[in-house]
Amino acid sequence: MRRLLVLVCSIVLVDTVLYAALVPLLPRYADEFDLSKGGAGVLVGAYAAGAFVGALPGGLAAARYGPRRAVLFGLGLLGAASLAFGFAGDPWTLGVARFVQGFGSALSWAGALAWLVAGTPRERRGEMLGTAIGSAIFGALLGPALGALAEEVGPRPVFIAFAGVAVVLGIWALRTPAADAESASLAMLTRAVREPQVLGALWLMVLPALIFGLLAVLVPLELDAAGWAAAAIAAVWIGSAGIEMFVAPLLGRFSDRRGRLLPVRLALGAAVLVATGLALADRPAMLVPLVVAASIAFGAFWAPAMAMLADTADRIGLAQGLAFGLMNAAWGTGNAVGPALGGALADAAGDALPYALMAVICATTLLGLQRIGTRLVRVPENP
Repeated sequence: MRRLLVLVCSIVLVDTVLYAALVPLLPRYADEFDLSKGGAGVLVGAYAAGAFVGALPGGLAAARYGPRRAVLFGLGLLGAASLAFGFAGDPWTLGVARFVQGFGSALSWAGALAWLVAGTPRERRGEMLGTAIGSAIFGALLGPALGALAEEVGPRPVFIAFAGVAVVLGIWALRTPAADAESASLAMLTRAVREPQVLGALWLMVLPALIFGLLAVLVPLELDAAGWAAAAIAAVWIGSAGIEMFVAPLLGRFSDRRGRLLPVRLALGAAVLVATGLALADRPAMLVPLVVAASIAFGAFWAPAMAMLADTADRIGLAQGLAFGLMNAAWGTGNAVGPALGGALADAAGDALPYALMAVICATTLLGLQRIGTRLVRVPENP
């Protein structure tokens, strides 16, 4: 199990490195191609749009053909799209490359997480998924550093090297014992989305995707306007992701012991306060600590929500590959809508409006969960 966990952690880490690398590069592309905040939001959201489009095909591929094959195909797309991104000379090429990167990540995430769940005891599911999320967050930590390096030496050598890493991971996956394929159909998905716990878990993945996508647009542009260099902007994301990386496995273990909803409710309360603070922040000295706090509060949703989704998939007979395909669709929705809509709202009425809207959404979600007992969604026992 440990060897598989390391492979899965490496796959999701590489995916998120590529996703987060755009953060310090965004001001460069915005200046080079004369992008508004709305246009920059579309570029940021293209990756998530690709993940959304690839979510169900990726889930079906992981279930029907086995997790390893889905991982291999996803890594191939990631590598090819990275080369295209490195050589892009216009915003359309950049956007298409980001879209294909997101599509590939949907395949590799669905395959990798289904592979991990297949090899993990139920009573340790939250912990293992939390560890994988911690690795993804570490990727989010390294991504801005990679972007800052690309700003200094140019995008081509950095993204060519990244394509090489994808090839190495593919070879590693080929040398790892595969998990069995599962029965999967669209009818199974239709039944799944009628389950309240499935819908609840998916919504808890949409929320952090919304705010993180929003932050990835507004914060770099705000700090750039205040005179911050790409390396300094990257340092903000590196510091916040570093903290979140250590918190995620602990939250997953906590959800294994205390149920899935208690850590979510605590995180929602903190998220309301953080989003309100972001709406009021008017200078970097206030904004940067709130970005760190947001990474902890909103990042706390991932592990419990993913474990809740995997638990429910077992109970209703949904293939885990399809379950994580739904997860990718939820993340893709939030991370595509957050940057594009948030950037447009900020262009129209200032940055405070999208942050205030997120605070209202989180407060409404928390009130909705007040009707559910904190221990109602328990960890299933092994039969």
